[in-house]
Amino acid sequence: MSEKNFAEQREQMVKRYIDANLLEENSRFAKAMKKVPREVFMPGEHVEDSYSDDAFPVPPMSSRNQTISAPYTYPLFYNPLDLQRGDSFLETGSGSGYGAALAREIVRESGEVITMEINPETYRFARRNLEKAGYDSITVLEGDGSKGHPEGVPFDKIAVTAATPRFPAPLKEQLATPGRIIAPIGSGGMSPLRGGQDLTLLERDAEGKEQTKKIERVVYVPLKGEYGLG
Repeated sequence: MSEKNFAEQREQMVKRYIDANLLEENSRFAKAMKKVPREVFMPGEHVEDSYSDDAFPVPPMSSRNQTISAPYTYPLFYNPLDLQRGDSFLETGSGSGYGAALAREIVRESGEVITMEINPETYRFARRNLEKAGYDSITVLEGDGSKGHPEGVPFDKIAVTAATPRFPAPLKEQLATPGRIIAPIGSGGMSPLRGGQDLTLLERDAEGKEQTKKIERVVYVPLKGEYGLG
């Protein structure tokens, strides 16, 4: 498929999400989704399906616990976070690198994006994709994302992109005041029949007071690491 055809599919995807009230027309996130070439972040055998509303496995292919999420899930994550130009953003669970690229488009040059991946093969896949797409300014780290990245604190916004029984304590410690962190909370597996998780936002105000809000029921792979599900 040609680059032009992929660009047309991106436009159609964004329009579809605007019509479904997942995106606001001309919003920062809609513009980011129009710009980031999702096809660069897809495994080769699934490139033609880059703009379908499905999740796909990413390396290592022997595992079902590493995926590039369906594109409509990214607005679910990023809209509640309210990413802004200049934000310092931490993503735990790089997957394909697509989410980090979207974040970079929103926080722009004045912001910072750090993404962490515990699986070495997935880490290499995400790093290659980001380099190929021209996102050299994103910091891609191999390591236990459930522990966060103390050297980069504080983070204005944090996204935990895998299921966890609770907000990992180190990530809450690394969250700025004010700040926001979002995660799929729950121990249910990768099937609605097994319960799934509650996508949950924790918002900390300027005085340090915290409140949580359940956004939607979701199904995510388990967060690996010391403060995850194993």
